[in-house]
Formats: sequence, C-alpha cells, structure tokens
Amino acid sequence: MGFNRTPTNIHSTVTVCCGSSLYYANVSVGTPSLWFLVALDTGSDLLWLPCDCKKDGCITDLQSSSGKVNLNIYSPNSSSTSGIVSCKSPLCGQTQCPSASSNCAYKVAYLSSNTSSTGILVEDVLHLITDDTQLKEVDATITFGCGQSQTGTFLEGGAPNGLFGLGMEDVSVPSTLARNGLASDSFSMCFGPDGLGRIAFGNNGSSDQKETPFNVGQSHPTYNISITHITVGKNSSELGFSAIFDSGTSFTSLADPAYTFISESFDSQIQEKRHASDSQLPFEYCYTLSSTQNVYSIPQVNLTMKGGAVYFLTNPTEGLSIQGENVYCLALLKSEDINIIGQNFMAGYQIVFDRKRLVLGWKDSNCYDDENSNTLAVSPSHSPAGSPAAVINPEAKNNGNSTSLPVPSPSNHSPKLKFFTYTLTMIFVSFFAIF
Repeated sequence: MGFNRTPTNIHSTVTVCCGSSLYYANVSVGTPSLWFLVALDTGSDLLWLPCDCKKDGCITDLQSSSGKVNLNIYSPNSSSTSGIVSCKSPLCGQTQCPSASSNCAYKVAYLSSNTSSTGILVEDVLHLITDDTQLKEVDATITFGCGQSQTGTFLEGGAPNGLFGLGMEDVSVPSTLARNGLASDSFSMCFGPDGLGRIAFGNNGSSDQKETPFNVGQSHPTYNISITHITVGKNSSELGFSAIFDSGTSFTSLADPAYTFISESFDSQIQEKRHASDSQLPFEYCYTLSSTQNVYSIPQVNLTMKGGAVYFLTNPTEGLSIQGENVYCLALLKSEDINIIGQNFMAGYQIVFDRKRLVLGWKDSNCYDDENSNTLAVSPSHSPAGSPAAVINPEAKNNGNSTSLPVPSPSNHSPKLKFFTYTLTMIFVSFFAIF
C-alpha cells in the first residue's frame, strides 16, 4: 500500500465551474511568417488556424491583465507560399467534387458539445530550425485548415488561436514530416509539474522508457491503449479496458466499472472530510482542507498497461478555492462510453507517441533534464541519416501573464530542431476543454 503526500496547490478563487488546463505552442506559418498560439491535441488530426473569418466565426483578441492581446488571423492571399488544396487531393477525403478545380471544404466536429471548425484546406510552410551548429532553417510544407468559422468552446476561449491536431491520419503534421523525410515517425510531449512542457517531432524516446502497444485496426486510428489492472492504495482490480491518450482533453474521464472502482477506492482511503455536493464542481469526490493545512495524503494510483508496464499517476488531484474554502478533488470525470486519459494524468512524464513502432512510451521527466539528450537515433529508414527532430516548446498560458525562464542549450551530438523556449504558466479556465 502506498500513499503520496501532496502539498496543497490551490488555484485562484473561482465562482464558476472549476479550472481546466491545456498546453499550447507558438508556431510560425506562412510568408511573411505569422505566429499562432495553438492548443496541442493528440485526439484529433487536423491543424487549423483562424483564417478569412466569417462573421462571429473566430476570436480576434483576448483580454489579459495587461490589456487586450490581438491574435493573428491567417489568410492564404497574404502569404506568398500558400496554396489551395484541390478537392481531388488524396488528403481531402471528399468522394464527390463539383469540379476538378474545386477547393477542399472541411468540417471537423469535436467531442465537446457543439464544437467544430469549418473552412477549406490550404498548404503553406511551417517554419522550423535545426539545432545543429548550422542552425539551418527548415520550411516544411504542410496541409492545414483555413478555419473560417468555429463554434462551441473555440469561441469561449478554448484554442482561440488554432488547434494543432497530432493524430495518426495522413493530414496531421507528424505524418507530413515523416512522409517528407524531415523527421522520424514519432514525437514526444513532456508535461512538466510546473506547467512547462515541450513537444519534439522526430523524438523516438529512450531505451529505458516504459512502453505499451497501441490498439491498431480501427477505422479511425487513435492513440488507443489497453489497461489490464488498476491499483489504488491497498485496493486492486483486474478491470480491463481501453483508453485514448488525448492531450486536448483537460481531465481524464472513464466509464464504469473503472470510474467507480477508482473513485470509491480513493474515497475510502482519504482522511479529510468529504466536501458537500457543489454545482460549481464537476468532480464527484472532493475534500475540505483545514485553514492551516498545507499538505494532504492520497493513495497511489497505478495503471498496469498491456504488456505489464506500470503507469504511476504523479498526482490525480486538483486543488481549488471555492468561496473561501480550500478543497481538493479526485480530478476524474465519469464518462458514458469513451475512456480518455487526459492531460492531467500525463503530468510529470515525457510521453512518446511512436507511430512507426505503434507503441506509447513514457518516462519520468521534469521537462528540463531531457533537453540535452536524445538517446535513440532520429533517422527514418527512407530519409538521410541524421534527419532532424523538430522541437517546439509548448506553453501553458495563464491570464496573459508570461515569465521567461532560462533553458540550457541543447548539445550538438545529434541534429534536431531547435527548442523554441516560450515559458508561460498554466491557465485555469471556467470550462472544460474536450477536443
């Protein structure tokens, strides 16, 4: 039986539904280049940017503590390297085209209620820089969505400046980079405990990481894995189920019987008084902290994956202040059908999405120590030896405030794309992001 002693980390007082968080990255697209702060989503495939927006179809600015922040809006007509994707393109997916020269229209609906992006597919360059001694610029031609009209949570602050789909389909950026020989068919995402993260295209992970295979053969492939055993402190169960690793979902959601087993086992081993049911809290199991309490003990929650590797949850709780009262909750939602391992259960790890070997890898990481290492060669079989790994620093954004932190310079023992270091703190917003 194991317990974790967790220091209280209470988010600012809220009077609406409790906070959620997503990871973002700054990406540079087009000629001349424009920057976009995009949410990173392994649960979808398409990168889309706000583009030639229809009335009320995009968010054009955000309010921060320092004032209004204007957001860039993409337009193919303003970029000399842009191109329109034909309806006949194999990436389009349309079965019938009005004419051979017709644009490829798209509409992507997301799990979050009434949330979608609609527009046309376009081509342009994504600007990257190798991190070898030559600092070579790499302009990767990618296909992405010119998002003319967004709905739902996209207009409420979730992914206001675009969504970076990282899925397995051919249209995704990881697929494009691998297909064009710019990076191996693998990428990693690091979710640090302090809100700093990093995404690295072409990163195959390390030889000492733990792994489990993806479940393949689906009509729409996802980063779906199998869990065979659950341990919550002194309680364990051989409940088996599959789940999708989805960085675009803030909090993990599981269907019964897994949800009930974890929740009730967790509740039975908690010392604090259960917090009264509260419409502001979507979590079922919350606990009240005393005014002088700065630490609380929770049972260790471990998931055994297919193949036997154990995935330890670094902290499955969320601390909040509700009307002057400090509480913490088991940050787990009940699902009716789909099981999703959300971003909160990925914290403290470098997660490797190895699409070539069809495995998910994970290793403890604070997102600082890994910058100087890439223990496996990044060289896909169809590309030149030493092909670079593209690395972009995800940012966690908080109320428009940013703090720049020094980041060690990567070593030059293998070429890889430059770390773009944009260090921000987490944002906790009044809705749940589920893309």
